[in-house]
Amino acid sequence: MPWAHKLDQMQPFHVMEMLARAKALAAQGRDIVRLEVGEPDFATPQPVLEAAQRALAVDKTRYTNALGLPELRARIARWYGETYHVDLDPDRVALTPGTSGGFQLAFGLLLDPSDRIAITDPGYPCYPNMIRFQGGEPVTVAVGPEHGYHFTADLLKPHLAEGLAGALVTSPSNPTGTLIDPDAFEAVAAELDAAGAALISDEIYHGLTYGEAARTALSFSPNALVINGFSKYFAMTGWRLGWLIAPPEAMRYVEILSQNLFISAPTLSQYAALAVFDCQDELNAQAARYDLARRDLLARLPSLGFAVGPEPRGAFYVYADAREAMARLGAPDAQTLCVRLLEEAGVAITPGIDFGPSGAGDHVRFSYAGGGERVAEGLNRLAGLLGGSDSAPSDRAS
Repeated sequence: MPWAHKLDQMQPFHVMEMLARAKALAAQGRDIVRLEVGEPDFATPQPVLEAAQRALAVDKTRYTNALGLPELRARIARWYGETYHVDLDPDRVALTPGTSGGFQLAFGLLLDPSDRIAITDPGYPCYPNMIRFQGGEPVTVAVGPEHGYHFTADLLKPHLAEGLAGALVTSPSNPTGTLIDPDAFEAVAAELDAAGAALISDEIYHGLTYGEAARTALSFSPNALVINGFSKYFAMTGWRLGWLIAPPEAMRYVEILSQNLFISAPTLSQYAALAVFDCQDELNAQAARYDLARRDLLARLPSLGFAVGPEPRGAFYVYADAREAMARLGAPDAQTLCVRLLEEAGVAITPGIDFGPSGAGDHVRFSYAGGGERVAEGLNRLAGLLGGSDSAPSDRAS
């Protein structure tokens, strides 16, 4: 049977293959320290579970409106006022099946065949696949440590001159954990608005920042397409619930796309999510716990042969140049290094090949979503194999 030619352009998500190997070793009885996948390690807050149970008890399991529960859309809009001091009309909010659903809607709004979307390199590996699947063309723009791993207006100008439907900003970034500088964000938004191109902002890691708050794209452009969800800060990964914020004139198209692509977001998840906004003390305490693990990584990775560029101040990732560690083990590339660290030290990390061609062969990503104790254990194991500091710094709680 002839499958669609576009499938030949889809690239595998290599971290999932590393995850499969880690699980296979664990099934053999190996204790594997999981520093590869960005899934929060703590449970969904109890009030959210209780809200879901109450909704289930009265059979709130039917389809909602295609754009979602009005009360949840209103609560999200209120959260933007509380968090970012942005006045947001709830009618601009659409609930989606995870942020992946939000990207389907955003790219559905923007892309005709061969239209181009600029994405950063390094960047989240699913972006180019989602753009291609919608018939568009991803344009990768190399962003290095000198740019904070983010777009600048000057980097986008030559691509805008050739024609872009939009550009996608992710702050905090996956894989680098860095935040875009507010002045750079403002300049990028202005450049895109002037060119008539869309600013698409992936804000899924908002709430997980350390010492510096993330800024929403709505602060810089009223026309921005903003995608966020309940998976990361709100610790509701498997509930598969996100949202898209779009300009008022786009919302009828968003509704039509939602009706046709997925009818509505998961109903039970929507009722559950109404309770999560009252759990922010618990969620912020968890973010502080992540910060301790982040500090351990930043303090100890250099002695293990991993060089970190701009300080990661968000998400739960550290992106590192692994060339010295590769030399210590005689590994020809970062992917081989990751396999050896998994097999020989029982520590799973992600090779840079997942995040774009720029620096892919000599970079790796560490995830500290598993919390401090497992991070410390993983670092100790790496020290045993690579040399370097074999204990956590004495000021880790400072």
